[in-house]
This record gives sequence, C-alpha cells and structure tokens, in this order.
Amino acid sequence: MAEAQEEPGRRGKRAGAGVEEPAEAEAERAGRRRRSFQPAAEPRGTTVLHDSVSTRPQPLPARHFDTRTTEPISFFLSGLEELLAWQPNSNDDFNVSAVPLAKRQPPLHSKRPRTLVCHDMRGGYLEDRFIQGSATRNPYVFYHWRYIDIFIYFSHHTVTIPPVCWTNAAHRNGVPVLGTFITEWTDGEKLCEAFLAGEEEAYHAVSKQLARIAQHYCFDGWLVNVENTLSAAAVGNLPPFLRHLTAQVHSAVPGGLVIWYDSVLQDGALRWQNELNKENRVFFDACDGLFTNYNWKEEHLERTRELAGPRHTDVYVGIDVFARGDVIGGGFDTDKSLRLIRQHGLSAAIFAPGWVYEHLGEENFLHNENKFWGSLAEYLPTHSICTLPLATSFSLGMGTSRFLAGKEEEPGPWYDLSAQEIQPLFPEREGRLSTSCCLQDAWCGGSSLKVQGTIPPGEERVAVRLFSLQMPAPPKLFLTLLYKLEGPHPDDFAVALEVTTWDSGTCHEGNVTSLPEPNGRHHPRFLPAPPPGLAKLLAACDHGSHGWTSRCYELDLQDCSLQDLSLLVSRHQPSPQETPFTCLLGEVRVLDAASVAASPPQVQSLTASQLWWQEGPEAEQLSLSLTLRWAFPPGQAGCFRILSQGARCRRGQTSPQLLGLAHACLYRAVGLVLPRPAAGQSCRLELLVEPVLRDELPVDLDRWGRLVLVYSEPASGTS
Repeated sequence: MAEAQEEPGRRGKRAGAGVEEPAEAEAERAGRRRRSFQPAAEPRGTTVLHDSVSTRPQPLPARHFDTRTTEPISFFLSGLEELLAWQPNSNDDFNVSAVPLAKRQPPLHSKRPRTLVCHDMRGGYLEDRFIQGSATRNPYVFYHWRYIDIFIYFSHHTVTIPPVCWTNAAHRNGVPVLGTFITEWTDGEKLCEAFLAGEEEAYHAVSKQLARIAQHYCFDGWLVNVENTLSAAAVGNLPPFLRHLTAQVHSAVPGGLVIWYDSVLQDGALRWQNELNKENRVFFDACDGLFTNYNWKEEHLERTRELAGPRHTDVYVGIDVFARGDVIGGGFDTDKSLRLIRQHGLSAAIFAPGWVYEHLGEENFLHNENKFWGSLAEYLPTHSICTLPLATSFSLGMGTSRFLAGKEEEPGPWYDLSAQEIQPLFPEREGRLSTSCCLQDAWCGGSSLKVQGTIPPGEERVAVRLFSLQMPAPPKLFLTLLYKLEGPHPDDFAVALEVTTWDSGTCHEGNVTSLPEPNGRHHPRFLPAPPPGLAKLLAACDHGSHGWTSRCYELDLQDCSLQDLSLLVSRHQPSPQETPFTCLLGEVRVLDAASVAASPPQVQSLTASQLWWQEGPEAEQLSLSLTLRWAFPPGQAGCFRILSQGARCRRGQTSPQLLGLAHACLYRAVGLVLPRPAAGQSCRLELLVEPVLRDELPVDLDRWGRLVLVYSEPASGTS
C-alpha cells in the first residue's frame, strides 16, 4: 500500500493519494497537470505519492511524539488507570525493539553468579527518550555488555517501559532488559490497595497487562519494587500476584524474568532487610530472583547463601555505586563490595553506575568509565558470542561526528544508543596494553577502538583478545579487518587477526591431513584479491581508504569450535627494547562463507503517512515532517540508512544526504526544508531507504526503497 494518509483537520482531495501508479502513467498524468515539471519515468519499485500542501496544525499523540518537533519519543505509564487502559496502536511501533536478543554463552540460566546493572539517572527519560537520537554532546553511554547478565531501566514512574534504544543496544550484545513496576509513598499504598486487596481478578488484570507490555515492546520482564506499607489483605495477595506475573511473563516472553526488590515484609511492613531471610523469602519463592538492599555486611551474605540453597545465584546483592548509607564500598571502591559478594557465590546488582558520569563529570567520562569497569573486571565473568555473522565497527552509539568509509559524513555531536554496535572485551594489562574508544577518527559510525600497548623486549608480537567465541566453526570463514596504525613509525608494524579453537583431537585446519597449529592457534590466509563471486565482500581488500588499511582473510576448518578472536600486532624487526604501538580498529567481521553468497532481499512496500507541513524557515520554503514505513525480512538488517536526494522544482540531480538511521522498518523524517512550488507548479522530494545488512555487505541501489513525493500548492479555493 502506497499512501499519504489523510490527517485530522486536512481538507481537499489530493490527486493520486493512496494510489501506487505505474511510473509511466504517473509521468504522463504529471505532464498534463503541471506545466513546469515533467518527471522522467521512475525506476521499477519506486513508490510515487501526491500531496497538496496544507499548513493546518497536524496533532499527533503527545505520549508518542514530541509536541514541538513530532519526533518519536519513549514514554512511561503513570498510575493504575493508565496501566489498565494501555492498548497497543500503530504509534507504538517506534517503541518496539526490532533487535532480537542475541544468544551467548553461558546462558542466563547457568548457575554461574551473575551481574545485574540497574540504570537510575536523574529520573530517567532524558536524551535517551528520543528514539531516533539527538544532537547531545558528551552523553552517558554504557558499553561493557560482555561483563553483565541483566540490565534494568529504573525510574520512579509507576510503569517504566525501557526506552527502545537501551533494549536495542543490550539485545545486540546479548543482554536482557527489564522495566520497573514501582509503588511508593501514600499514593503507592492506595494503588496497591486498589489491585491487591480484593479478588484475584484485579491483580490478574495487572499481571496480564505487564506481561503484554513486555511482549509488545520486546523487552524481557520486570523489576517489581513495592516501597510502601501494605494492608493484611494486600500483602496476602502479593505472593500469588508475583507467581501469576512470573508465569505470564514466562509465557509471553521467551527467557523472561521477574525480580523482586527487598522492601516490604510478609506482614506488610516496609523494612529493608539487606538479605534473604524468613521475612521476605515468600516473595523470592514466588518469582525469578531477589534484588537486595545495599546496607549489608558479610554476615548478611552468609545467612543469604545458606537460606537460598541451590538458588543462591538468583539473589542479586545490591551495590549502590553512590555509596549512600552504611555500605562496604562504592565509587572506585565498588570492587570491595563485589569481592565479598563473589566470595559467597552470590550474584550482584550494581545500582546507578552512572555515578561515573554524574559525580566525576562528562568531559573525561569514557576514560573514567573504563577505569571503573576495569577495577571490577576480576569479579565479572565475561560472555562469549555464539552466532555468526560477527560484524562491528565498535561504535558506542554516539560521537562528535558521523563517519562513513573512513571519511567524515556529518559533523557535529550525535547520540543514538540504538546505533551502538557489538562491543568487545576491553582488555587491560597494566602498563602493557589498553583499549579505549577513539572519537576523533572512525571507519563507520562515531568511534573506533584504540588499542595501545608495547611489544616486550625480545618478543616478536603481542595478541589482543577482542572477543570470546563459543560456537562450531563453519567449514570456511571469511574475516575482514580495517585498521590504521598511528605513531611516528607505523611501517615498523604488521597487523593481522588470529583465531583460536578449543582443544580437540579432531580439529584440523585445511584438509584432514594437515596438522593443527600448536595450542589451536590459526592464522587465516591473507587474500590479496577477491575470489570469484565475492567481489562485493572483498573489493577493497587490496587497498585502503582515507588512511585506513583493509585486509581480508579466509580460514578452512574441520570439526572445530571457535574460542577467541584476537588482534596480532607484530614488529618486522626484532628488538632488545620494548616497542610502543597505537592501532585504531575501524571494523572487524567474521563471516560464514556459505551465507555470504546469498542475494540480499529488497526493501518493499515503502509508504509515507502523517505528513505535517509548516511555513518557512524562509519565505520561499516549506518544512515537512512525515513517517516512512516499509517491509524487510526480520533479522536480516542491522539498520537502515535514510537518505534524501533533495527536493527540486526543475530537472536536476543532487547528492544523497543522510537524514538518519532507522532500527526498525519505520522512520520519522522531521523538519525537511523544501522549496515552495509556484502556483500551478509541482515539485518533488525523493527519499531512499538503504538496508545495512548484519554482515555489513553492500546492497545494490536497485534493492533499496525509493519514494517520490510530488507536491504542489492547493488549487485556488481549497486549503
């Protein structure tokens, strides 16, 4: 369906609205109506729409769209009435995560102690509420996903639906996301009395709605935080409510979770226990886990471990990074708390790690963030990637510029966590090696990975472990690497990739008769020229661009399991002295050769709706906002680049300009400045939707989506 939907308050019929015409017929009709502009026949698959300009107000629901710009925004629900009245609608689509939860090892249900992060910053819904990003300078980002198991978005609104950008970033890195259901103070008592003190139908309705909301927006469950006293009737129904909510979430969301916060007791009193004990165990038994309060001592951990028994990893011992109250350690002493928790085999809940940003300031945030998480790394078991393709440019979802193919595409700060790519392990070796984000130069997105270190005296090379892997190796792998050596003597070094495999007597490189490398280390063969049929993948393998060097490799394996992907930095000449190096990584890809040759799908059914015309900014200009929707097979695109070919009232061609990125099959273009058509004249705006595949292989232009909007002033006597 190709359509520019009729909006409230719009009058007059627009010629051709709602009809997708053959391009030749459209051109002929346009020629009869418009004297000054006759578009050529459009390429096959182009959607052509017609609209008459009307600058009447076009109200969109304030819950879903910014009232000033109509940008889509994330939102929360306040109170029981809003929760029970919630129903999904098409305006919700911007808030639905289209990034599936990536698989990783070990899975969440393993008995290894886990790490939960609870994000609480200045009330929530800050710059992260803008679904398509914002021009925020020095924003807060989280990117140490390899070290954590669960992410909670916390606020003091009754129903905190995680902003979709957080769900997208977490899911891409294999981390489930929970929202928060909270009641507190006197209003919380009244709310709990309303749904817990009566018959089961009342609390069943609440649990069903919470499960529906998690399922609809594609996040993974709830933290339940009741911070007010309860009547005897209400607290009596609390365990069955938790059991019903947990069952509903498990049914609606694969791998879903419900976690209870240590607050009220089984008699309804509000008294934080800082442990699992007989006063709060009834709630722990009714759901998937307990998040304890923060003012514990070691004896609390001992009692908790004993009482939890085989479910000890379902107890998440709270650590307040702000160190409020009587705590063991917070801030840069958070490791003291974490060490004790791990000594007792318990899971940890790190609350408000945004302390690094809020307390230490924005300017050196990335340095301080790496320092904070580096101090905890000893107590944070890491996770392995277990699916291919693995493709990343290491972007954090923010930057001071936006880069494409090693060149600055768009200057100025930007922030969009949905654009954050798969993050590495960020290895550190004191004095020998460090990895950090570089905002000044990148191959794609907003940042590259800066690897700095030294090659010790007498050694030939150093290996930097980027990713832990745990998956069967396909028979043939293709690997690509984009890097840039910095420093005074870049020609003194060579850079390559190394793949290690798990110890196995059956694992062989190449054919069966060849011997495996010692310790399962494999050095993929360099491909100076692309093999037949893979020109797209390897077209740039023999040359760099804008100072970046591109390298491609292949690796044949039989009966192997992948273990690690590392960067090798070696020096050409041996030296008795240590040699410092700095290398920027712009992109790394590990691809199953069997999937590379598949033809990419095509963007289909591109439509426009919710058109909003405004005057200006100049006298002969108009401003247009509109929503684009299209179809593309789920799971195949990492994102979509939305481009404008510009608007013109005469023949001519302009270079495509990036409008933004979409992370689902819809995008709202906001404030497009267009030329105003003269009386009796039509102008045209051309928009493109470029799919960016998960393996980041280029997609031919004829498989992009293309929409042409032909617009004109209304005929005399209409508005």
